[in-house]
Amino acid sequence: MTDREPHRAGPRPPHGGPGRRAAVIVVLTLALICGAVAAGYLWSFGARADRIRAAHQHQVVATTTGPAREQAALARSGVESPALAPAVWEYPDGVSRSGTVEVPARTPQGRTVTVSVDDKGAPVRPIDGTSGRLLTSVAGGTATAAAVAATGTGALVLLRRRIDGRTLAALEREWEQVEPVWSGRLRRESGPDGGPGKDDA
Repeated sequence: MTDREPHRAGPRPPHGGPGRRAAVIVVLTLALICGAVAAGYLWSFGARADRIRAAHQHQVVATTTGPAREQAALARSGVESPALAPAVWEYPDGVSRSGTVEVPARTPQGRTVTVSVDDKGAPVRPIDGTSGRLLTSVAGGTATAAAVAATGTGALVLLRRRIDGRTLAALEREWEQVEPVWSGRLRRESGPDGGPGKDDA
């Protein structure tokens, strides 16, 4: 009969458990807070910029001098968008100006349209308003939250690997001391009388 050493795997790296879950929750919470702060800042910044632009924008009535032409890039995408048409208008009072302005698609020649101009009378893009500001805020907040979450998760992974590596090395050293006694290998190797031992046949 041959003695058999009990099979026991060596030390395993520790599992994360509640501590890891708590760290992930903290990172996600921080990401959401940063995203909300970024979205709020972008909303406030956009509102302030819109107020400044609105103070220097003026609505005037222009008359198209030619048919509207669709913008090529947007037309290929299939998106309904404003077209461009030559037009004339007066701003400031008594000063006649001309140029290309955005008009609804398929606007014919001789149609009156309302356009936005700056203090000098040059056409400018209208303010996007609440919808555009909301889109910018949400997009910026989401991007910030994603960046913080990715950075925090990466830091947690690196920290966990470093801690697990140190813990595993310590367990390996302890296992090397405990395993010969626990498995009986030390007794078999020394023999009953203190001399060299051997397995029973």
